Amino acid sequence: MTTIKDIARVAGVSVTTVSRALNGYSDVSEKTRAKVFRIAKELNYSPNTLARGLVMNKSKTFGLLVSGLNESSPKDNITFDILSGINKFVGECGYDLVLFSTNSTKQREKTYTQLCRERRVDGVIIQGIRTDDPYLKEVVESDIPCVLIDIPLTSSTVGYVTTDNVLGAKKAVKHLIQLGHRNIGFINGHEFAFVSQERLKGYEEALTEANIEINREWIGNGEFSEEAAEIQAIRLLEAHPEITAIFSASDLMALGVIKAARSLGIKVPDNLSIIGFDDIVLASYVTPSLTTIGQDTFQIGYEAAQLLLSILENRAESHIVTMETKLKVRESTKHLNE
Repeated sequence: MTTIKDIARVAGVSVTTVSRALNGYSDVSEKTRAKVFRIAKELNYSPNTLARGLVMNKSKTFGLLVSGLNESSPKDNITFDILSGINKFVGECGYDLVLFSTNSTKQREKTYTQLCRERRVDGVIIQGIRTDDPYLKEVVESDIPCVLIDIPLTSSTVGYVTTDNVLGAKKAVKHLIQLGHRNIGFINGHEFAFVSQERLKGYEEALTEANIEINREWIGNGEFSEEAAEIQAIRLLEAHPEITAIFSASDLMALGVIKAARSLGIKVPDNLSIIGFDDIVLASYVTPSLTTIGQDTFQIGYEAAQLLLSILENRAESHIVTMETKLKVRESTKHLNE
């Protein structure tokens, strides 16, 4: 395999000059640099990225630590969209990407810092982590730069990217209120998800601003699972037939609510309006098509990678990126008395 020593010998320059030319140092003349690159190409030289990383103390690699990746994940496509956004940015800036999954027992035995040091990543993006996850405390205490998705923590080395979940939830509930609904149930995710806390807050604020009393018995947790949401929705609708609309904190759970309504013989949207959150691909294909609050999960991933690089290079003006949402009106909601 060709080494920089071989290039130096053919070019008639020192190994140090070849190294500095290949790594873009400005103290090498353009003529010498062009000569080194030409010879490197002729000799089919491939740089040893591991060795270069050891010398420069940079691996040019981001880590993506994903929690909760399972067989249901392809259904909502959120993790893949975020991964795609990250991958696009790292490709544009010449970085590589390593995926960590905390579902692995072997990885769970390691600390956050150990995972990062072993894979020699320069920084990490963390997605899907719960607020009670032990990794969360380690992230803040570690000196390894990190960007969290949907966890509002910052430090000199930590930033986060999120959607305006409160406003998004308010848009959903206000849409139902504008359609004449006042008995609005809510299927949330779980208490250890920041987005659940924020979407519950938006639900409550929208009702309060419309002078509608908040009924705690109309709120259930669907664990961000289609099956769990279906069970919760059946419980709510059987116990409270006065409910005319349900806001679901995710589209996947909204699909479970539609199943629940179908199993109880409740017509959507004639007898029950349903609105979700996310705008996953399935939202526009389910029958009836799902009214939802759209968020750009691909762009969330892209922004997260962009923020991580800016933190690494000490040029981040802010460590917080908040994305907007958009109401997507489809067939699963309608005016109450139509």
